[in-house]
Amino acid sequence: MSKWDITPSGVEFVTSLVGDAIDDIDAGVRSYGKNMESAATSAGTISEPMCGAATTGPVAAALALFVEKTAREALFIGARAAQSANGAREATAYYVAGNHHMAADAQHKALAAPKIDLPGDDKRGGGHR
Repeated sequence: MSKWDITPSGVEFVTSLVGDAIDDIDAGVRSYGKNMESAATSAGTISEPMCGAATTGPVAAALALFVEKTAREALFIGARAAQSANGAREATAYYVAGNHHMAADAQHKALAAPKIDLPGDDKRGGGHR
């Protein structure tokens, strides 16, 4: 393991900034979902409905497909940042306690890609790997 050269207060300061950024990302992801739904609803259809609810138009269908294909990546950004910040905090706590082996282990675990589970993932074999 390489030599550690950290200050716990510095780690706490930086990870608090990351926490603020994660909050912004979370708000953006929620806004993204609402805006896509609004856009799909406002897109209209090719023909007018004869009876009952309007059929889904091509723009709404394309937006729904886009959201389906990008949802995991959108959620991954925040999950990755949170896992990294939490791993840095955990590793620092072990470092301060003098347990460099556990600090290195926490740091290593924080580097792993987070698993993102979406509704219906059980059919496809799990989340992001």
